Amino acid sequence: MKRNIVIAVVTAAALVGGGTATALAVSGDDDDASTPVTRTDDDREDRDDRDDRSDDGGDDGDRAAAPGDVTAADAIAAALKHTPGTAVSAELDDGSWEIDVLGKGDTWHSVRVDPGTGKVLGSSKDDEDDAAEVRAALKGTSVTAEQAAKAAAAKGTVVSVDLDDDGDDRGWEAETRASGGDGQDWSVGLTTASVTADRDDD
Repeated sequence: MKRNIVIAVVTAAALVGGGTATALAVSGDDDDASTPVTRTDDDREDRDDRDDRSDDGGDDGDRAAAPGDVTAADAIAAALKHTPGTAVSAELDDGSWEIDVLGKGDTWHSVRVDPGTGKVLGSSKDDEDDAAEVRAALKGTSVTAEQAAKAAAAKGTVVSVDLDDDGDDRGWEAETRASGGDGQDWSVGLTTASVTADRDDD
């Protein structure tokens, strides 16, 4: 008797909803109250929509791309502790700090540092042909990449530091981001750590 009632409920739900329906009933004696539970296609679609929204992650992607508690100077220090040498650049890219370190001879190392913990995530080795130029540009200077990052931090959150070794205008180039997301380029002196607005930054 109960089975016929459940089937009738399922059939009615399918006809009214225009789709399939699933009914669940708790079996038992005739004296027990069995309550059929009907779930239609519309219910499943609503659940799928909620799952899609949760998979999107909301603003998590934006937060992952933003600088964490580890500053550019901190990341450079962590990279040099892991891989001794001369840090030539640091950039926040793809959710991690990437620091280029010039080691012995012409050997370059790319060290990745977690922006949230300061932990070294990994490193790779490359042989480049511009090691001599970089060493020549840094000869007689006193301001390191780490010190340049600290100096530029007075202007905003530093997201990159790079050595400009071209021509007579040698120096550190730093990019900062304000709280609103606006970027600004700065030049940091190789001997004085003075910070000036990059004149090429329009």
